[in-house]
Amino acid sequence: MNSTTYSILVPIGFSEQSMIALEQAERLANLTNGEITLLSVIETSGMLSRLFGEDEEKYTDLKLVLQERLDKLAIEVSARIGLKVNAMAAKGKVSQKIIEVSELISAKLIVMGTNGNPSEFSKKVIGSNAFRVVTHSSCPVITVKGKDHFKGCRNIILPLDLEKETKEKVSHALTLARLWGANVKVVSILKDKDEEAREKLRANLNQVKRFLSNGGVSTEVELIQAKGRSLSKSILDYSKSNNGDLIMIMTQQENDFTNHFIGSSAQSIIYNTDTPVMSVRPVVTIGSVYDLP
Repeated sequence: MNSTTYSILVPIGFSEQSMIALEQAERLANLTNGEITLLSVIETSGMLSRLFGEDEEKYTDLKLVLQERLDKLAIEVSARIGLKVNAMAAKGKVSQKIIEVSELISAKLIVMGTNGNPSEFSKKVIGSNAFRVVTHSSCPVITVKGKDHFKGCRNIILPLDLEKETKEKVSHALTLARLWGANVKVVSILKDKDEEAREKLRANLNQVKRFLSNGGVSTEVELIQAKGRSLSKSILDYSKSNNGDLIMIMTQQENDFTNHFIGSSAQSIIYNTDTPVMSVRPVVTIGSVYDLP
């Protein structure tokens, strides 16, 4: 696969939610003249593994059936969007295989459905395949929850704070806004009445606005008070009141305790909204928004 191709990986479980995610991926592929790879994974650590044990012949037969089903879907999607669509059936741990294949095809983006109904405990621990992918993927991941989505993107919600945000995330917002012809609504949440923090946040917002506006993107900025709400609740309330079609977040860890934790605010946003969420995991530290050109 040509490394310059805008390659989009879509994990397919043939559930309603994975088909909804595929619709979103198709729209992005059309905008980028990109290429979609459909991936279905036969889980080796779940019920099938317990049923089949080490019976490779049964796994092989199941994989062939799954590949045929994927091939049929790929032909349908390709005919619908007029672009190349690949299909791949694999065996392994779902999240690991998704990451492995995304690296193999040099994916620019992963788009995947999630039901987002974890137990109270797993709201804190990365227990779902979607969250393992979000945590470990080197490319951005769009998680798609909910059934009804605008066919396109009018408003990208871009939350920023003083310490964790990087120009990498702002650059992704610029790229997507140009593709969609979308507005970017940049928001920072003020947790207290610290005037110094307020001024820093305001300077931060204005710099990002200049950067995006100079890139030809319609941009609005707003500094809002948390008023006793959590950071995630403040962002979700803002997105709802501003007709957000995509929320962009960073998913770097809040500490070095374990790779199986990401920021609690990031988790809460993904779990508690039906708006698609684009998670950007910085691989290296590339500076704050103050380094924007």
